[in-house]
Amino acid sequence: MEQLNYSVLKQTGYEGYILEQAPERVLQFGEGNFLRAFVNYWFDVANEKAGWNGKCVLVQPIDRGLSELINRQEGLYTLYLRGMEHGEKVDRKRVISSVSRCLNPYEEDGFREMMAVAVSDELEYIVSNTTEAGIVYDPACQMTDTPCASFPGKLTQVLYERFRAGKGGVVILSCELIDNNGKELLHCVNRYIDQWGLEDGFRSYVNEDCTFCSTLVDRIVPGRIRDEAEVARLNEENGYTDPLMDVGEVFGVWNIEGPAWLEEKLPFRRAGVNCIVVPDVTPYKKRKVRILNGAHTGFVLGAFLGGYDIVRDCMYDDAVSGFLNKMLFEEILPILPLPREDVEGFAAAVQDRFKNPFINHELLSISLNSTSKWRARNLPSFLDYVEAYGKLPRCLTMSFAACVAFFSSDVRELTEVGLVCHRAKGDCYTCSDDRWVLEFYWQHRNDSVEELVAAVMSNEQMWGRDLTQIPGFAAAVAEDLTRIREQGALAAYESCL
Repeated sequence: MEQLNYSVLKQTGYEGYILEQAPERVLQFGEGNFLRAFVNYWFDVANEKAGWNGKCVLVQPIDRGLSELINRQEGLYTLYLRGMEHGEKVDRKRVISSVSRCLNPYEEDGFREMMAVAVSDELEYIVSNTTEAGIVYDPACQMTDTPCASFPGKLTQVLYERFRAGKGGVVILSCELIDNNGKELLHCVNRYIDQWGLEDGFRSYVNEDCTFCSTLVDRIVPGRIRDEAEVARLNEENGYTDPLMDVGEVFGVWNIEGPAWLEEKLPFRRAGVNCIVVPDVTPYKKRKVRILNGAHTGFVLGAFLGGYDIVRDCMYDDAVSGFLNKMLFEEILPILPLPREDVEGFAAAVQDRFKNPFINHELLSISLNSTSKWRARNLPSFLDYVEAYGKLPRCLTMSFAACVAFFSSDVRELTEVGLVCHRAKGDCYTCSDDRWVLEFYWQHRNDSVEELVAAVMSNEQMWGRDLTQIPGFAAAVAEDLTRIREQGALAAYESCL
């Protein structure tokens, strides 16, 4: 069976949308599964639905990557978007044709081609997802490097080449998973301007003519299908082999922080995709962290102690799903700074996402670093609720008790890997967290319920404050922890309903 390219695709009789030739309007740093299932998908839909007529040139951010494979397939790859949508199972296939080629800037020709794209009249956007560690200032980078090791260094080289050629500014869309990603990237570029002694005119070009946008991306991308039999079946159905085959959940949203004119310039609104330009992405970041991430951290620990292992299975348990719904709709949503219709729609989509029949999202994997996660994702909602209503939120309080229960359930030993505990289902499990957290629970393994709760809640290293100072909180958590231990976590969840 032949490998995917335009000629092979035509021979299969594929009837979906394909655009073989178009101007290269996007320079994209990153060629991995996420960007190909997210950004390149958005631009592909924009080509079909909005007549955008553009291609993306991908750039490997490091010296090892997919450039050779992408170029062998002429930029084509098969994307499957899978999940639940409005309660219905969805499995959509689309061959993506918005990618023209992929450059390896660590090769002489690749670096030269990257700089040629930089000065192109067609270039409008620079997109990046170079992981959380990608937006860093490395003082070892020099203007004469071919290329700079850091992504901000490469970007400065690209923008300076474009500036020297007298070309107009571009829009930079940063997709890295850090707060204020666009602002942080601009900060790094300005540091290179200082370090390399570049002229003031270039500084004005970067800060005034170019538009650096912080963005919030949201789509789970497992990336590849691990079942070899399923891969073989799909290849047979498609009539070609595709080692670049990509998989993402059907849900996707892209919030871009930028000026009002950018929404008209970008093709996404015209294409009808879930991408909006907003003056401040912060409320949408809070929406994602508190609803999606907060829901995960808020219910999975108790569900795991109750015997469940996969997120999807939890959604069909009345006690767990009822607990989740009450926590979301009565305790988290009312205190978010967005319209009720907006947050309710997002929460409904989250429930569909949790039911995704194609992703076996393990509760134990979500439990990694639960202490810092509960502090970042759930504690702000808890505190806002207490301030707004003058009482304890019932489900978030139980969620905190479940967090304590998870780290203290019949503790067996502390190993190099983690804290080994035992759940009612009959099996041992290993808690993974910061070492000091694990050592804390090991040291308090023989405490009474009241002693343990007092020690945990007064530990300011864990929570940034002494939680015993919140009226009634310690007593409520001690009561809930006792209920979890004596009646089981599912019965404890049901008691909140």
